[in-house]
Amino acid sequence: MAARTLYEKVWDEHLVKTYDDGSSLLYIDRHLVQEVSSPQAFAGLDAEDRKLRRPAAHVAVADHAVPTRMRHLPLPEGLARAQVSRLEANCEKHRINYIGMRDDRHGIVHVIGPELGFTLPGATLVCGDSHTSTHGAFGAIAFGIGASECECVFATQALRQRRQKTMRVALSGTLRPGVAVKDIILGLIARIGTNGAVGHAVEYAGPGIATLSMEARMTLCNMSIEAGARVGMVAPDDVTFAYLKGRPLAPAGADWDRAVAHWKTLPTDGGAVFDREVELDIGALSPQVSWGTNPGETAAIDGQVPDPALEADPVKRAKMERSLRYMGLAPGVAFKDIAIDRVFIGSCTNGRIEDLRSAAAVVAGRQIAAGVEGIVVPGSATVRLTAEAEGLDRIFRAAGFEWRESGCSMCVAMNDDRLSPGQRCASTSNRNFEGRQGQGGRTHLMSPAMAAAAAVTGRLTDVRDIVGNNGAAA
Repeated sequence: MAARTLYEKVWDEHLVKTYDDGSSLLYIDRHLVQEVSSPQAFAGLDAEDRKLRRPAAHVAVADHAVPTRMRHLPLPEGLARAQVSRLEANCEKHRINYIGMRDDRHGIVHVIGPELGFTLPGATLVCGDSHTSTHGAFGAIAFGIGASECECVFATQALRQRRQKTMRVALSGTLRPGVAVKDIILGLIARIGTNGAVGHAVEYAGPGIATLSMEARMTLCNMSIEAGARVGMVAPDDVTFAYLKGRPLAPAGADWDRAVAHWKTLPTDGGAVFDREVELDIGALSPQVSWGTNPGETAAIDGQVPDPALEADPVKRAKMERSLRYMGLAPGVAFKDIAIDRVFIGSCTNGRIEDLRSAAAVVAGRQIAAGVEGIVVPGSATVRLTAEAEGLDRIFRAAGFEWRESGCSMCVAMNDDRLSPGQRCASTSNRNFEGRQGQGGRTHLMSPAMAAAAAVTGRLTDVRDIVGNNGAAA
């Protein structure tokens, strides 16, 4: 058999049928369900009087619309209450494992899947959310789907899909102090563009991957969608196995040994050919910050707002001009001179315990700048409890941050956490589209440590100016 990539191996193991038009029927192992994308899928299932084929293959949680404070009170009348109540009822009817808002396992769907051991190497995993690519960090083919596809997975545990091209991003070097994995993915997107990986399943490889924790790998794969890819993957290794061992839904005993033996066969074969190759020296990166209204409009923090007049392509020039109008920025302004109003630390991209530790290391013993509001939203109740056991909540509160319950929060503004028109936010989320964090809100994407640095200075700041080039890693 010809040498195969990680993506090709997992795809081949789940291939049910190939059609004349080139599409394929792919078996789906796992499905994560949330309150926003599932109502139509459940309604379609009920309209046809169909049953779930494998109820145990699904885990459900409400994360997008739920409040991140006053969690002990009943949800007020409104859309969020209706969505959560509908999800609870549907899960009870169809015997799906539902994790409630007050459960110690609650959290953002892409944070709790790995925590539970529901996400496993070599699996196919879907969810009605584009950032399902997160789970590819474990060597799974994981991607977001629409409501009709959710219904299809409910009923058949399979989906008709088209095989993606393959793209390898080879990471070399080692991150310098003050530079984080968020800077890797933002730097990559700035280089290849938001359409740079369209139609490709991206595998992150190279010696730089071995230096990254599972949490960092999840951040990397999470934002593959912002580069245009539907799938981002990292081959499973000892770091993966150590993270998963003992998780509630992971294999145990002899099953664990058999699973690991199989997972070790998944990494890309020597000599396997990718459709596209990209190399990135992560040791050369500086902290990144977005300046526009898509993640590709990003640059190193020690730079300046770019001048559209210098862009030869008229289409790109017009896009830059629109972005700067929306963001209220003028060409040539140093990023470090841009004042902020809000700071958001959280999301499925950067709401894990390592993210909170890196931010807490920056704010410890310091205060949020006057006039700046900051919230810290753990990605899950498990993350929150771990952080509280370590005293991170006390560090954030002492600095002037609000400490919240788990949820998507200000990443998507489908809840009470949102920006007001004109407010500028240093954010650890994944998207900076117009209105993403609230109508008229202006978002600058960055790492947790960079967001913490912005909080204590009141402006976009190079975290290395605070902790020093030899200080705590960000």
